[in-house]
Amino acid sequence: MVKRILFSSLDFLLFSNLFIAIGAVAQGLLTYHLLQVPPNKNILAVLFFGTLAIYNFSMLMSHPKDPGNSPYVRVRWIFSHHRLIISITLISALCLIPLGLLYLSIEGKLLMLFTGAMAVSYSIPFLTLNHEKIGLRNIPGIKLFLVAIVWAISCVLLPIVEVEHSYPINISTGETLLLVGKRFLFIAAITIPFDIRDLFQDKLYELKMIPVMFGEKKAYIFCQFLLLGYLVLLLLFSQAVNLDVIALTITILLTGWLIFKSDIRKNEYYYFFFLDGIMILQYLLLLLASIRF
Repeated sequence: MVKRILFSSLDFLLFSNLFIAIGAVAQGLLTYHLLQVPPNKNILAVLFFGTLAIYNFSMLMSHPKDPGNSPYVRVRWIFSHHRLIISITLISALCLIPLGLLYLSIEGKLLMLFTGAMAVSYSIPFLTLNHEKIGLRNIPGIKLFLVAIVWAISCVLLPIVEVEHSYPINISTGETLLLVGKRFLFIAAITIPFDIRDLFQDKLYELKMIPVMFGEKKAYIFCQFLLLGYLVLLLLFSQAVNLDVIALTITILLTGWLIFKSDIRKNEYYYFFFLDGIMILQYLLLLLASIRF
C-alpha cells in the first residue's frame, strides 16, 4: 500500500512535469548563485510556470493515436489524466500573464516571448514541406539546439537581464556568453539520452534527432564531448578553484557517469528522475558548498 502511494506520487511529480519545472527553478537559482545576487522570486515563478506550460503543451500536441497501448509509462499516465494535464497547462499559462506584464522589464518581456515562441513552434506544424505541414521538430538535428538554447536563455540570460535592470551591476558580454555557453552544453548533454531512449519512436515518426542521424554509440560519445567542453570552459575561465568550481565539477562527472550508464533498456524513471534531477542536484551541491559550518 505504501509502495503504491509512493509510486503514484512519483508518477504525478515526474509525468505532470512538476519535477522538470522545479529543475528550471534550480537552474535559475544556480545563475543567481554564480552572479552572487539575491534571487528574484518573480523570475523563478516565470521559469516554473513557463516550463510547466510548455512541457505539458508539447505532450498534449504530440497525442499518439492509441496512448493507452503506448510502450511508455509517461504517455499512458499523461493521457489517462488528460483533463488534469490540460488544467495544469492552462493555469500555468494564465499565471505567466500577470508575472510577465507586471514584473518583467521590456527586455525581459521580449526574451520571454522569444523563448516561448521557439518552444511552442517546436510542436505546432506551421511550416510546409512537400505539401505537408511540419513543425520545427521535423527539421534534422533541431531539437538538441532548440531545447538547449531555450533553457540557456530562460535560466541564464533572463535572470542576467533582470539583474542588470534591478541592480547597479554591469555583467560583461564575455561573462554572459560564458555562462550561457556552459549552460547550453550542460543541457544539450542531458537532452541527448532522452533522444536515444526515444530512438525507435523518432524513427517511426521520421524525426531526425541526433541518435537517429548518427547512431546510438556516437550519440553517447557526443554527450561526453559536450560535458568535456563544459568542464574545459569551467576550469579555463575560473579565477580560482573554489568550492563552487569543485561542486560543478562533481556534477559534470556525475552527469557523465549517469549518461554512460543509461541505455534504451533503462526504465523511464531513470531518465526523468536521475537525469532531470541532476539539474536540481547541481544547485543543491553549490548551496551546500556555500554553507559555513
